Formats: sequence, structure tokens, C-alpha cells
Amino acid sequence: MSVISLETRYGSFFKRQSFSDLITALDYIQVEEHGWRQVQQWITQFGLSKARLFFIGNGGSAAIASHMAIDFMKAGGFATFGPGDAAHFSCLSNDWGFEHVYAEHIKKHGQLGDVLFAISSSGMSENILRAVDRSIDCKMNVVTLSGFGQGNFLRGRGGVNFYVPSQQYGTVEISHLAILHSILDEAIANEKLALEDK
Repeated sequence: MSVISLETRYGSFFKRQSFSDLITALDYIQVEEHGWRQVQQWITQFGLSKARLFFIGNGGSAAIASHMAIDFMKAGGFATFGPGDAAHFSCLSNDWGFEHVYAEHIKKHGQLGDVLFAISSSGMSENILRAVDRSIDCKMNVVTLSGFGQGNFLRGRGGVNFYVPSQQYGTVEISHLAILHSILDEAIANEKLALEDK
């Protein structure tokens, strides 16, 4: 069976618009000056120890939150909290309301020095916004990842805020995943360099 390349089938000018949109979004991610470095300082507690990390989101963003909670734990050696399983999630939603599902979890477990990664493509999800507010009450450090409208309510709510300038779900979600992987990769590289210096 022969494989026909895309170039052969469509010509050398074949291009997927979604890939171009993603490249543009990644090139124009907006974050506070020194935001990348600040996140590294928070997750390593300024080089003293690894912080506990909370990842939250809804739908596709919940999948990203679960994915990154696992990766930061497995590859980075961090203690992490993800969205939880269906039974846990539905229990809290039923008892307290969906808008409180993450805030109540953080109320029980969040503490000074922990880091919350709040992921929302729209930046308008009530349960994410309430969780951010609760995290701030608990003296946690908050990192937000949002997209869509520049005036979304999540953007600007954290100590560090990543904003992806796109209206496309796929572009925003993949950009959020890339941002989080970049943070993890940098943390692993920094740890390796620190060990080599000892």
C-alpha cells in the first residue's frame, strides 16, 4: 500500500488554517512582565521546596487540568490536585452547587504557598472565578489561563495571567497546554541544573 503525501495530494501550498492560527496565538500570548519567572519562583517556593499545585477547569480545560496534574506529579515530582473523578465531582456539585465545586475543595485543602492554575478558555466560568477568589483568601498564588474576549473576568484575577488572543476553542486549549508544558519543562531543566551545580 503506497502512502500519498499531503504535498502530492494537495500541492505544495496546502496549509491548514488552524495551524496558522495556533502559531499566531502562541507568538502573541500575553502575560505580565516577568510572569514566566514568577511562576517558576512560586512552584519552587523560591528554590526552597516544591509547592503543592492545584489544576482546575471545565470540559476540555478539565482534561488539560487532569493531564497537567499528572505530568507535574510524574515528571516533575510535585504534589498535585486535579479535578477529581466523576463521583467526587458530582457529589460536590450536588451538595453545594456546580459554581462552588472547586472553591469548596480549595477551602478544605488550600494553604499558604500553594499554587492554583485556573484554566478557562472563556475566562467567564463562575466556578473557576469563585475558586480563584477562594484561593486568594487562602493566601495561595494564582496563575490564570484564559482566551476569547480580552475583557474576560478571569484575566487579571491572578498574580500571573496568561491570555491567548484567539476566539477558537482548539487554539486556546492547545495554547494553554503548551504554556503549562513549557512551565513544567523549565522546572525540570532548572532542577537538573541545580543538581549538577552541587
